[in-house]
Amino acid sequence: MLATAVLTTAACVTGQLTAGTGTVQAAVRPGVKDGGVTALPTGTDLAGTWSKASQALMRPLLAAARDVRGRPVDCRRVKCVALTFDDGPGPYTDALLRRLKAHRARATFFVVGQNVTAYPAILRRTVAAGHEIGGHTWSHANLTRLPAAAVRAEFARTDQAIKAATGLVPRLIRPPYGALNASVRMQSTRPMVMWSVDTLDWLHRDSARVTKKALKAVRPGSIVLFHDIHPTTVRAMPGILKTLSARGYTFVTVSQLFGGNPPPVAYSGASSLL
Repeated sequence: MLATAVLTTAACVTGQLTAGTGTVQAAVRPGVKDGGVTALPTGTDLAGTWSKASQALMRPLLAAARDVRGRPVDCRRVKCVALTFDDGPGPYTDALLRRLKAHRARATFFVVGQNVTAYPAILRRTVAAGHEIGGHTWSHANLTRLPAAAVRAEFARTDQAIKAATGLVPRLIRPPYGALNASVRMQSTRPMVMWSVDTLDWLHRDSARVTKKALKAVRPGSIVLFHDIHPTTVRAMPGILKTLSARGYTFVTVSQLFGGNPPPVAYSGASSLL
């Protein structure tokens, strides 16, 4: 049985946000009107019913990582790091996307369903920029405190919101707070992605401190936890990206870190480098 690993992290912003504009055509899904999402039947797992269009959209996200010169990268042989951002999309995500683009960095965004419905265009821009999307539940609930049916509903509503906004169904899930046990794990066949480096950016709203924490802890194969709902985190990214680039790191998605096949519970890709 998996042990419960509840890590003290800040709750996400779940209030109504102002939607922006996007360039990627959203998929049309019955039951979605005016940004609202109708919950799917309990137990529905959209990851098992990908459309051909969804698979086509996912293909570049699963392709081999590439270095700054555009050459394929094998994370078993070179220094890769997966930067991950939780709790968005939000008002600072666009600024983060610009900073990642400046360093040709790919990242993985674990999004909250309620915020997806508030900011669907930002999520479309995130996908269009080549980043990977994972589910982070509908309401940022501690899943270990919910019955199985409610856990499945949290996953399903988030899947539906992401698919309505982007045409994609996420291949990955990150449980809020890192709260995971055997019961939660049984509610989906998808990989549950944890992390090996917690920058504590939710606690220390200080860009310099977040930068120092990240740079000190990152190793080849690290999965690094950030939150794009905090402006201090976004302001820290240029320094983090510049320094890690100088150290020879390639910024990849979680799926790329594992060669397209993350394990059932993923903390780090370091074992794949041995």
